[in-house]
Amino acid sequence: MKYSEAGYNLEIDLSTGGIEREPTDPAWTKDYLGGQGVAARILWDRVPPEVDAFSPDNLLIFSSGLLNSTPVVGANRTLVNTISPQTDRYSHSIMGGFFGVEIKHAGYDRLIIRGKANNLVYLYINNDKVEIRDATHLAGKGAQETADILKKELNDSRIQVASIGLAGENRCYMASIEHGNSSASRGVGVIMGDKRLKAIAVRGTKDIYTANPEELFNICNRMIREIHDNPHCGDSMAHGEGDQFHVDNFAWGNARERRRDFWTKEVEDEWLSVEANLRQRWTGCYNCPKDCHQAIKTPGRRPYSQKCYSKLTYAMAAYEGLEFNYDIIGITQEYGMDAYATPQVMAFAIELYEAGILTDADIPDFPKTGAERFYYLVEKIARREGIGDILANGVYHAARQIGKGAETYDHNTMKKFEQVPIKLSMLNHPYFVMYATNEKMAINQTEGSFPQVPIADKAEREDYVSGWDAVPDERFKKWLLEWEPRTHPPLEASINIADWNEIMHYVDDAVGVCAFLSSFRNQFGGRAPYHINNLPELINLAAGMDLDPKSLWRAAERNRNLVRAINTRRGLRRVDEAPPADHWKHRDPEAEQQLLDAYYDLKGWTSDGIPTAETLDKLGLSFVKDDFIERGILATA
Repeated sequence: MKYSEAGYNLEIDLSTGGIEREPTDPAWTKDYLGGQGVAARILWDRVPPEVDAFSPDNLLIFSSGLLNSTPVVGANRTLVNTISPQTDRYSHSIMGGFFGVEIKHAGYDRLIIRGKANNLVYLYINNDKVEIRDATHLAGKGAQETADILKKELNDSRIQVASIGLAGENRCYMASIEHGNSSASRGVGVIMGDKRLKAIAVRGTKDIYTANPEELFNICNRMIREIHDNPHCGDSMAHGEGDQFHVDNFAWGNARERRRDFWTKEVEDEWLSVEANLRQRWTGCYNCPKDCHQAIKTPGRRPYSQKCYSKLTYAMAAYEGLEFNYDIIGITQEYGMDAYATPQVMAFAIELYEAGILTDADIPDFPKTGAERFYYLVEKIARREGIGDILANGVYHAARQIGKGAETYDHNTMKKFEQVPIKLSMLNHPYFVMYATNEKMAINQTEGSFPQVPIADKAEREDYVSGWDAVPDERFKKWLLEWEPRTHPPLEASINIADWNEIMHYVDDAVGVCAFLSSFRNQFGGRAPYHINNLPELINLAAGMDLDPKSLWRAAERNRNLVRAINTRRGLRRVDEAPPADHWKHRDPEAEQQLLDAYYDLKGWTSDGIPTAETLDKLGLSFVKDDFIERGILATA
């Protein structure tokens, strides 16, 4: 009997209409756990670097985390992986809500989608009944509108739907996949659109078994109360915590300036009033007591669920207020557009216009105000009309297509992808390593286990570490206790902090645990419910495995190196691992290169950032080593 798994992958070929139900490999579960880990192995095996992102042979994989559909609280993540046309590298996205859980209850651990349909289609899954159906009547429909239509057509309000909007249909690089109160961004919606797959509608009623249900349930029954009462977990930013920090420290416009004088008591009161007037209710994800999402209704728009930091991205990029932000999200989420990348692309275009690089000939009838310009540009981009056809390729590619000096205005992309718009003064050594080397396209998918900055008050530091059960070893407590304001952690500390931060995300993204209960939230208070020391017990009770913290770390390290190998095989090298030049005002090139050298050495990589033969053998990735040697990436032993 399979524990914690459905035991099957669902293979869909949209070109031929083929549908296959393939047993999962228990050896892969043991090695990669599930979720992103197994998806990476599938992409390695079946999508070599010769395959273009827009090829029918590229795969779009929806994975349910290993612990999804078990009693483990907050285990509900859908991991979406493919090869991105924006970067020509591995693309990773995470979606909460209910979709991944429903996939597993339908009898599948992941959906593996290949090929391209001739016309727009949707995938209907109801346990063993799987059909590719015509979706031409859904062309041009909004993402949530599509979900509502399908639930009505299928006469089942409990069906879980993941869908794309107009941006996905038109292969905009920033297209997202929308699902209720969650979405998958970072370059995956464009592939769903390229495959002409408008939506996936899933209903599942099958049981999932666990290895030790009574003990697991007793632990989780206690944890659900603890998580509910824990102020250090969940997305408290959705409730307004951090608004002042973000508007004061993140960059406005085209990631250009910090406005330290923006936040006032009047602004705070106004924003609280706006939210109270627009909010219909708070909502959460499957099997989680935290209410991290707001159901919002703005005049003239469909209701939608506001997600995470999107409450600020459009307002700050357009130099507008919160009410504008909530209004335009009502458009962009229906079009299915990434709330990190899209506002940056539009702010980039406005800056080019103001610099005279784009003219009235390029943007006819361009409005005068920031808000109206954003409404104008979002329509152009989603429809790929006029200048929008270029902007839809993201800042990096648009800058090079436009030319005329536009490249110098591309100052917030890394590895060809838009980053969180934060521009700070002092170089942060652990963050330099994470920005430079991460493979997940965004810092918030890498940071979180260790505080971002020193804790100034020594007594507070001591209190922080006194009950810090999450640390892999006692060194991390020592490093935090000794880290004084306006100083850098030692080199050894910096690279190990970066490593721990990243490893925990690879754990979460394999087992399906929400990062707001684990990898992302330890930086705030050090009391996240899940960590490297207690997750092994839950995995063992659910999946019948025999993990301890060391072996769990090793599995995450294996997954991390496999993702690295996918990108290495597609050309990633040290020269690509450089944050934007103005990311910090004060840089130290010599220290930065020392950090890279030390981090590569810690990870067991060459001086060019390539996993060594010894590292690959040690992690059970000898098949990667053999491929690298055959391609000349590594020398013959």
